[in-house]
Amino acid sequence: MDVASPAQVATTPAPPARTRPLLRWSVHAGWVLLLALATELRVGRFGFHPSDQGFILAQAWRVLHGEVPHADIISARPLGSAVLHVADYALPMPLFFGSSFLAMVEIIVATIAFAALVTRRRVLDWGPGMTAIVAAASLINLNAFPLMAWHTIDGIALTACGAWALDAGLGSGRALARRGGLALLGSAVFVKQSFVLAAVIGLVWLLLHPATRAGTRRALRLVLDLLALGAPGLAYVAWVSLGGGFTEMVEQVTGGVPAYGERLLGLWLDDPEALTRAPGRELGFFAAIAVVLLAVRLPGDRLGAAGRVASWVLVLAGAAAVVRTVVDGRFTGATRWADVLWWILAVSVPVNAAVRRKVPWPGLLVLATGFMISLSWGNDTPTLLTGTLALTALLLLGELVPARPRRWVTATAGLTAVAVCGGVVVARHDQAAYLDVGHDRLTEDLGAVTPAMAGIRTNPSTFTFVRQIRDCLDRFPAPRTAILPDSPFAYPAFGLRNPFPLEWPLPLEIVGDAPERMLATADRLNREGGYLVLFQTDSYRMLATGGPVPESIPAGTPVFDYLGLEKAIQARLTGRTVTCGSFVGEYVP
Repeated sequence: MDVASPAQVATTPAPPARTRPLLRWSVHAGWVLLLALATELRVGRFGFHPSDQGFILAQAWRVLHGEVPHADIISARPLGSAVLHVADYALPMPLFFGSSFLAMVEIIVATIAFAALVTRRRVLDWGPGMTAIVAAASLINLNAFPLMAWHTIDGIALTACGAWALDAGLGSGRALARRGGLALLGSAVFVKQSFVLAAVIGLVWLLLHPATRAGTRRALRLVLDLLALGAPGLAYVAWVSLGGGFTEMVEQVTGGVPAYGERLLGLWLDDPEALTRAPGRELGFFAAIAVVLLAVRLPGDRLGAAGRVASWVLVLAGAAAVVRTVVDGRFTGATRWADVLWWILAVSVPVNAAVRRKVPWPGLLVLATGFMISLSWGNDTPTLLTGTLALTALLLLGELVPARPRRWVTATAGLTAVAVCGGVVVARHDQAAYLDVGHDRLTEDLGAVTPAMAGIRTNPSTFTFVRQIRDCLDRFPAPRTAILPDSPFAYPAFGLRNPFPLEWPLPLEIVGDAPERMLATADRLNREGGYLVLFQTDSYRMLATGGPVPESIPAGTPVFDYLGLEKAIQARLTGRTVTCGSFVGEYVP
């Protein structure tokens, strides 16, 4: 008996789902801007100190007016950050508020870039959980650091975004993304020489990638790629050389006190007992967990359900160690929590590589970036990368378990992390803003002194100090004005032209022939006239504690200086000695 076959029904493929990439990009851009703005409104604008919170902006102000790095501006670092932050002056916001907002945007975007590299997932494919976790990591990256234009933030952002673009370009074959990423990595070197490793990583990444050795016209493509990597450096050196500053550039960028990252690398050598106290003890706990996890995961799935359960338990225990490190660190550099997180990640990378039998190159990039950050005089620890260090360690651990958590679990964890991290960041800054007092004592808005600082809140002593500068400028107008030694903010804030080649003559910033050039400038001012040079008589530490600022002082009040340079300049100037508030000055109208 014949059996009838069912009729064949023609089917048409379902139309592809509309992903709406423009909408998704808009959503991601929106949360980045909203988080940056909320952080600036609640945290960044509270607390101000006249020293480093205007340092980069002052250098950018000089570049904006045509001055040439190293020839006209003495700097122990290349002045790539000064070039980048010329853009701050174009923002439709008060200068200092907008600059802080832009710094938070940089932190968030760098966190996104590192997370996209580590997960190998497009940002457009992130769900709310992953997005929230990255947002929380960006807040941890900020921790207790002041929101301001700063070369380390620029170096992190250029390294992260450059590697992100390079990876995307190599994977997709898009030359624009590849060469754009190489150009960003090359630019990182010129915001701070400690980021030279970023360019080296980009070069090695390019040369070893299979895409570089595939296709036709490989030699020409490689030459163009190398030109993209070197273009920022060639442009910078050409600019400085044409301005007559090549020799000075070499002397200045090689003449500073070197930094080797010894504090980070020798975490347990300085104080071995620190590894028995929080947060250092979490490193030993994490390392022990990693060893056991390695033993459980190396056999693969041969241990069956018991192995899977054990893997999850160990991964959760490792995650708890990471979280505990952040909690015990209290966002305070003295606890060495950033160093501990760096070493936790250093343990995670080989464990991940051994189990998955593949080197997690993005994890190594994050480690390298942490080391580059630690090559610093004032903050020789990867504090500005703590959220990314913690997140990368967690992501590398998560890759070792056989199944992923459900989306609602990730979303709940992410939203909880954002709320907790946001609350802790706010509480930490409220307790004591950077070089300023607690939130309840930040009662004065500097916008009352100058529109460039509208919205920035500080204590009454710092407010008085800034107001006195404005009063001095009104009483003693001059075409060239300098405030020495700790007030670089004043030049962009009041639109002043500094005749000296240094904004902030800290001892470590005195490189090359800086003393001779500073004194030669004083001689030139005596010859040409038309200047006001104000000298501070109070230590900047006094302003940080809200100490008293006198409204008037005798002309013979000793000025505050570091190495005697300010006193030598004061002695050399032949103008009329004037007093104004807490300042002593030399004035020639």
